Amino acid sequence: MNIKPKDNCTAMIVGKKATIDGSTIIARDEDGYGGINEKLFVVHQAKDYDEDYISKYNGLKLHLKGHGCKWTATPTADESEGRWDEQGINEYNVAMSSTETEVTNARCLGHDPLVADGVDEDSMLYLVLPFVKTAREGVERLGKLIEKYGTGESNGIAFSDHDEVWYFETGAGHQWVAQRIPEDSYAICPNIMVIQDIDFDDHENFMYASTIRDFVEKNHLNPSTDGKWSFRDIFGTKAEEDSYYNTPRTWYGQKLFNPSIEQDPLSQEMPFIRKPEKKISVEDVEYFLSSHYNGTEYDPMGSFASGDEKKQKMFRSIALDRNQSSCILQIRNDVPKEFAAIQWINFGFYAYSPYVPFFININDTPANYKVASHMVTPDASAYWLYKSLQVLVEPRYHEYAYQINNFRDECQAYGVGRVSETDEKAKELNGNELVDFLTKANDETANHITNETKKLMSDLTRQALNNSKFQYERGDNL
Repeated sequence: MNIKPKDNCTAMIVGKKATIDGSTIIARDEDGYGGINEKLFVVHQAKDYDEDYISKYNGLKLHLKGHGCKWTATPTADESEGRWDEQGINEYNVAMSSTETEVTNARCLGHDPLVADGVDEDSMLYLVLPFVKTAREGVERLGKLIEKYGTGESNGIAFSDHDEVWYFETGAGHQWVAQRIPEDSYAICPNIMVIQDIDFDDHENFMYASTIRDFVEKNHLNPSTDGKWSFRDIFGTKAEEDSYYNTPRTWYGQKLFNPSIEQDPLSQEMPFIRKPEKKISVEDVEYFLSSHYNGTEYDPMGSFASGDEKKQKMFRSIALDRNQSSCILQIRNDVPKEFAAIQWINFGFYAYSPYVPFFININDTPANYKVASHMVTPDASAYWLYKSLQVLVEPRYHEYAYQINNFRDECQAYGVGRVSETDEKAKELNGNELVDFLTKANDETANHITNETKKLMSDLTRQALNNSKFQYERGDNL
């Protein structure tokens, strides 16, 4: 079986008492090994399921039956290698982000190998999100699927509702744990296992596979000398490459939200969960998910003339050329539940392109977010619009940085204003009238930011042409 290379991503999750407005937030960047992976934003209507599901990615087969609610997703446009729905929110305001690629160590895999046709990243959202009414139910449903069918990957999956935020990790073929993030805390999740000590008696804050304790004890997998049971220590890798590829992303996120704490970016002992030193906003999450070690000596987009080129290329950045789709899934608690959920979406290279807010209680998504063929069509496709912006900006980043940052700030201010304006009008509506209104509001938001992006690209193109190095000016004697 030919399994394609897995994507590599960065996630951030925030409890409701750690956010500035009382929202819960789960967020993730989706990256790929190549620079292209055409993405869409779609909504699936509620329906009754009675179907034999077969994954085009790995051949997983199971029967799916029951009533499924309405839900959103950001799938890959080309479904020939699987669905890859990735991230979305359902009509019960349950958000799910799947998944964060991780690695299980060889010792554990020797006793519980990965399952080639198990429940993998391509299928998780489709098999879980339409069928759950709370984040806790999401954890339970995915856990049962992993135990029954196994998984061919090690992954981290985030769930949230208006009240709770959970992080779920798979280890080996059938083992998993999940931890509820404290309401006053946040977590950064790169491509390594992050959950630490498990309290098997605390069912409010931990869930886990029914077999996991016996599995670890029987196979002598716990290296602890003091009786602790750390999922990270038992199942994780702590490889040398993790210190360059993964831990610096945790270090930078915790540096942003706990600036008073000094840590080594190579450390593999940084805590999974921290209480931030200030309340966290959507803009803070955007900044982190669009970052490239900004303001540090490790910034690969910094000026080599003023820095150490070796250090600037030392660590894997969050913002990089293989960025594809980033979502911030926000469930608010200060507005009615009928329009409390917002999916902020960023296609392209996150350091250049804006996050666009979309309400999810809708009939359909904007036209240019539903199209992304293999043909590069920036006029028709939001994905290709922002990928084209990336191509335009990247060679002249330092020349365009000021304009790009202003553009992103202006789009964010517009998006915040649109959310507030839409909230006020939505309070007067209900039922189908509300759904129609939110659908049209999303269209207006997308159209405005799309047009602003096209204006920016026009300005940058003209600027580049006027500054071309290949010019010849006629001398006075000609």
